[in-house]
Amino acid sequence: MRIATLCLLSLFCLLSGLTMEVQAADAVALAPALPALARDVWISEIRGGAYLHDPTSPESGSVDLNLEVLSIKPFLPADPVLALLVPRFHLGGSLNTAGKTSHVYGGLTWAFDITPKLFVEGAFGLAFHHGDTGRYVPVGHAALGCTPLLREAGSLGYRLDANWTVMATVEHMSNAGLCNANRGLTNYGLKLGYIF
Repeated sequence: MRIATLCLLSLFCLLSGLTMEVQAADAVALAPALPALARDVWISEIRGGAYLHDPTSPESGSVDLNLEVLSIKPFLPADPVLALLVPRFHLGGSLNTAGKTSHVYGGLTWAFDITPKLFVEGAFGLAFHHGDTGRYVPVGHAALGCTPLLREAGSLGYRLDANWTVMATVEHMSNAGLCNANRGLTNYGLKLGYIF
C-alpha cells in the first residue's frame, strides 16, 4: 500500500491499542481511566466525522471518513492573550469511501472563543496522500502534482457541554504551485469531538 494508507492504518492501530489498554481495566474504573490515559500520552481531544470529497473536482461524488487527535498545549503562558497564540499539535487522516484520494496529515491548530459555547479554529500543516501526481491522470481523479501537500483548515465549532463539541470544517490541500500539477482538493465536513 502507499504511504497515506499505511499512516492511516498506523493511526487507527495506535488508537485501537489505547482502547485495548483501557478495556483491560475494571469496568468500574473505565470512565476515569480513559482521560488519565489520554493525559499520559498528551492527547486532549479526539474527533471523528465525514467530509464531502471536493464537490467541484473530478473526484466529486464521494465521502471521506475522518479521524483526528489533538495534543494538549505544550506550554501555557500566564498572559491569556499569549495563551491564545500557543497551538495544539494535530494528527489525522481521511479515508475516501470510493477509492479516490485518501490522506494523512499533521500540523498545528489554533482555537479562539467567540462565546463560551461558540469557537473558531484554524489549522496549518502537511498532508500526504495516495492520489495521482502526474500530468495525465485517470478520468475521475484529480492531478495533485506531488505527494506532500500543504493543508489548511478552518472550523466553526459549538461546545455541546464540557466534553463534546460539534464542528463544521473546510479543509484545502495543494502544493502551492511547487509541482507540475496543482489541482488541489477542498473538502467540506462535520466532526464530533470529545475533550478529555
